[in-house]
Amino acid sequence: MSIGGATYDLFVRLNHDALCQEGDKNMFALPLGEKVHVDEVIETCGGGASNTSVGLARLGCAALFEGVIGSDLWGERLLKNLQKEGVDTQNALIVEGEVSSFSIILSAREGERVILYTPGANAHLHKSNFDRDIAEQMDWVYLNHIQESAHDIQEDIVEILAQKRPSLTWNPGGRQIAAGIETEMNSRLLPFTDLLLLNVEEALAFTHASTLEAALSCLLRSGARQICVTDGRKGVTGTDGKKLYQCPCDDTVEVVDTTGAGDAFGTGVTWALLKGLPFPTALKAGTLNAAGVVGAFGAQRGLLTETQLQERLLSTRLSVTDRPL
Repeated sequence: MSIGGATYDLFVRLNHDALCQEGDKNMFALPLGEKVHVDEVIETCGGGASNTSVGLARLGCAALFEGVIGSDLWGERLLKNLQKEGVDTQNALIVEGEVSSFSIILSAREGERVILYTPGANAHLHKSNFDRDIAEQMDWVYLNHIQESAHDIQEDIVEILAQKRPSLTWNPGGRQIAAGIETEMNSRLLPFTDLLLLNVEEALAFTHASTLEAALSCLLRSGARQICVTDGRKGVTGTDGKKLYQCPCDDTVEVVDTTGAGDAFGTGVTWALLKGLPFPTALKAGTLNAAGVVGAFGAQRGLLTETQLQERLLSTRLSVTDRPL
């Protein structure tokens, strides 16, 4: 079960002239009152639970989407895409008269992007419409970024995990990160987390640590079993509580767009753990799946099938290094 959002993404590809630099940040500069030419416009499906359920379905898992979609054209396309990919949509709640989550993604050729986003129907996921009975039947639960209004479903998730113990992948959202690991619900959920997914900025903010190693130590003490921290082109650092692993990016891939790379990585790692593969192999699986996504526009076009990922695991030159924690 993949819990979270589904978003209809409209990619607007700008040419290099729209980029500028302010301090150490690259920016898009769009002069007011002018008509700006764009190179390309692409429509795709995205959103955390949509991306991860589609990714797991392509990898041969029986994937179920748990989220809310509006009764509009975007919602219809999101639902059809999930069904086309083989995702179970029996738990997709359709809200009449509500706009589906939608984003406009301004993208440059070097992979830089700015996302203009409205949560729309995603904000309607909460405890009263969360299907606890179905969740209790799952082998694995994947908790994606969720809106603040949906945080009350974590109470049900904690109770389910405590009683039946399905495995859990957790990718905390911005409000959860800002609240820190010491808040009651976060501290209750972390001991049930089999795979925790963060980027380096999130890991530091979540733990209030000044270094990555200090953040990882803090997260392990909180009860998380396996942790992956991504750092863009620098790759991923992971730990299983025994060793510290480092897996580089696949630098043979031309980066077209980075949208959905984190979801693809988490999907690949979760699939590998479901298959019983060792943690270092899981890191490579996540990295290869993310490499497929950044090589194409959108969060789902480049997601690998199980056959493709198995083949790439056999042929990859990626080497995971480790040292004692």
